[in-house]
Amino acid sequence: MVSVAIVLASLGAALLLDRFTGVLVRRVARGRYQWCLTPLYRACRRPAIMVLLLGALYFAMPTGPDWWIRAVRHGVQLLLIGGTAWLIVKALYVTESIIFSRLPEAAVSDRRIRRARTQIRPVRRLTATVVTILAIGLIMVTFRPVRLFGLSVLGSAGVVGAVIGLSARTALGNAFAGIQVAFADSLHVGDVLVIEGEWGRVEELKLTNVVIRLWDDRVLILPTTYFTERPFQNWTRNESRVVGQIKLHVDHTADLDDLRTEARRLVEASPLWDRDQWVLQMVDATAQSVVIQIQASAADGPSAWDLRCDLREGLIRYLRDEHPQWLPRTRSEYKP
Repeated sequence: MVSVAIVLASLGAALLLDRFTGVLVRRVARGRYQWCLTPLYRACRRPAIMVLLLGALYFAMPTGPDWWIRAVRHGVQLLLIGGTAWLIVKALYVTESIIFSRLPEAAVSDRRIRRARTQIRPVRRLTATVVTILAIGLIMVTFRPVRLFGLSVLGSAGVVGAVIGLSARTALGNAFAGIQVAFADSLHVGDVLVIEGEWGRVEELKLTNVVIRLWDDRVLILPTTYFTERPFQNWTRNESRVVGQIKLHVDHTADLDDLRTEARRLVEASPLWDRDQWVLQMVDATAQSVVIQIQASAADGPSAWDLRCDLREGLIRYLRDEHPQWLPRTRSEYKP
């Protein structure tokens, strides 16, 4: 009867605490903390009540020699461990969502926001994984036949830890590489990369892989170890502005001042140019032609790609229609 009274009293206390917490959150949430308290209370309400009730039930149940009492008490203990892990993981997910909701969505040009988005998610996933492993280890410790196994899981040592590490070395390597990439400040969500001759934007950065949306809407998925073992180009590491360049082969008789005037007209007429910089230069010469290079800056990678295509098309059309004699030609000399 005493145990039943304690359980009923704990149930009533949990319900009263839930009501009081709800009223308190609603009052406080009217002010500046509504954005974090309200979603956290709504998401963690049920697991918190579950943990309170299970904790009260576990400490209120009598300890006796009967097997059914021990079995029920053990079951409540397992539910308490699982409920606590559920509460912590739920709080981590909600915290991540709250932080993301406070960050501006259209923040591709802000390097600090992109770095925050990149680092928060791997940390949450790693923490949730650690909490889950600890919960599994604690549950195993409660069973006498597998207690040593549970201690090995908790301590990450012994033969079991070695076997798990060897069997999952690839996954663990990718996971640690994901943490390294997230905090090495070399890659962020929203960066424009050039990999294997293809360029695209980082769409998602996970612990084990990186999802890249290529320029033609293809999705390239690479393991995170790729970015710790191989070189890659990051066009927007420090800023989103990208300088695009094109190269054209023209005849030696081409007037570069005339081409520079036409290139200037095309660049200034394009809405993709960010009005920052552009240049036309002769960068190489061969026996058959000279190589001119046009560089123009744009606000981001996709704009730079479209600007390069427009400039290339416009200059080729200008050479074809106005000065076809400047197109590359192969000369030969005949001596009778």
